[in-house]
Amino acid sequence: MSSVILAGSRLRLQSLMITTDVLIIGSGLAAFTTALHLADSLQVTIVTKKSLVDSASDWAQGGIAAVLDSMDSLASHVEDTLEAGAGLCHRAAVEQVVAGAPEAIAWLERLHVPFTREESSGHLHLTREGGHSARRIVHATDATGHAVQVTLLDRVRQHPNIKVLEQHIAVDLITGARIGLDPGRCYGCYVLDRERDHVDTWIASHTVLATGGAGKVYLYTTNPDTSTGDGIAMAWRAGCSVANMEFVQFHPTCLYHPHAKSFLITEAVRGEGGLLRLPDGERFMQNYDARAELAPRDIVARAIDSEMKKRGIDCVYLDISHKDAAFIREHFPNIHQRCLSLGIDMTREPIPVVPAAHYTCGGVVVDLDARTGLDRLYAVGEVSHTGLHGANRLASNSLLECLVYGKAAARAILDSGPMQLPKVPEWDDSRVADADEEVLLAHNWEELRRAMWDYVGIVRTDKRLARAARRISLLQEEIEEYYRSFRVSNDLIELRNLSMTAKLIVRSAQLRTESRGLHTSLDYPGQLPEPMDTVLHQLRRSARGVYDAEDGRRRHFSDWD
Repeated sequence: MSSVILAGSRLRLQSLMITTDVLIIGSGLAAFTTALHLADSLQVTIVTKKSLVDSASDWAQGGIAAVLDSMDSLASHVEDTLEAGAGLCHRAAVEQVVAGAPEAIAWLERLHVPFTREESSGHLHLTREGGHSARRIVHATDATGHAVQVTLLDRVRQHPNIKVLEQHIAVDLITGARIGLDPGRCYGCYVLDRERDHVDTWIASHTVLATGGAGKVYLYTTNPDTSTGDGIAMAWRAGCSVANMEFVQFHPTCLYHPHAKSFLITEAVRGEGGLLRLPDGERFMQNYDARAELAPRDIVARAIDSEMKKRGIDCVYLDISHKDAAFIREHFPNIHQRCLSLGIDMTREPIPVVPAAHYTCGGVVVDLDARTGLDRLYAVGEVSHTGLHGANRLASNSLLECLVYGKAAARAILDSGPMQLPKVPEWDDSRVADADEEVLLAHNWEELRRAMWDYVGIVRTDKRLARAARRISLLQEEIEEYYRSFRVSNDLIELRNLSMTAKLIVRSAQLRTESRGLHTSLDYPGQLPEPMDTVLHQLRRSARGVYDAEDGRRRHFSDWD
């Protein structure tokens, strides 16, 4: 039980110390998948900083890639993924995910996810998206993520072995190096209860990061407000390696409207015949790639960015009005309604679109079982770097990765057995004060995201990256001083994590002296002959390596002590 104590001028609750078998941080598809595969055997606790439905998974529109058609093949899905990844995909990871896709879809069907089906046969309807050589996208109209999340959420809430804590944000991982025990092991996490306004100590045999990506590091993004790089930053501070952070995917088609608030127009619109046009109606994608609108996202995003800058226009237009109106309403009901609410009838006119930051292809380095460099710490989903996405993620491979690696992480956890839980020091905020003003947080939040948008966007230069690095370094100094002086809050935690993630992105971009996939440099327009990952790790850390057989081609940079 917690007790009430008087501290300074405010009434505060004493810390709680709680134990659990598995602590999962995050509430997207990766978190739910891992939890449901564990809960019949272990006690699982899910902590999420807002509500359970506030995740990028819930916002996912397109679908889940899986080979289910007899005219398709696993080998074709593998090759499409490798080609989109521009030489940096890890074949072992790609083959594991592609091979696991049919069973992952079957599992979701057993849980009664309402996928769209063919009227005549009752079979799953398969659509096609950019970079895919066949129709293999399983979907629930144009709101697949929401359909999957709602279905799994019901299972999570009903399971007696799963405890859910909303309005809780992780502060930092509890490592052996921090508390004087085995320096290569994770023992849980310090978590801020936002309603009680106090940091509790969660001790766990296993800790799983499922916190998503870092889209909010940019001024314009398709991501929800929760995508602040929390897991990446915490893992880095704990000593884990991160890889390929320079590869941030900009989705080509975000709705351009002052009241749209980062509304995504799914890639399936182009897969079903949508055409990209300039304001005068002229098409342009055929000038950039033979696949035109069905080229991978990095190519389409660069093409749109190039046309906008060359012509001085604010947006381009995605036009599917040449298709039957009933077809459009049936296949894209949510997009149709959202556009109508803004005065755009996509059955009769094109949709104004611009690129926006969408997906973090890099992340915390993990092995094929989602294990990080710290024993008992796992990372699943967008927070991780599995090697699946390489230099550019193939459409609809992201939800699939959550499903396959969530199951793999659960299997590894069950195989590793329990750990004797130690005595862990409580969170100590006795030497800090309540914040006297929070204008610094709002100002630095805006400045950081604008600097990343201006200098570390779709096209980069050494000069732009250097400017970003200087500004981020100054912002970090201010943020860390604030962090040392005042009690933590949700905004402070997110800003601290966002600034750390921004620094990792910029440093990784500076180290890549070529243009590949999502990283385009005007100073280095060509590709190096050998594709190599950018891996950042720290000196004087004892986190073990988790590199697979392809490690020989990787680059390792020990930039920071």
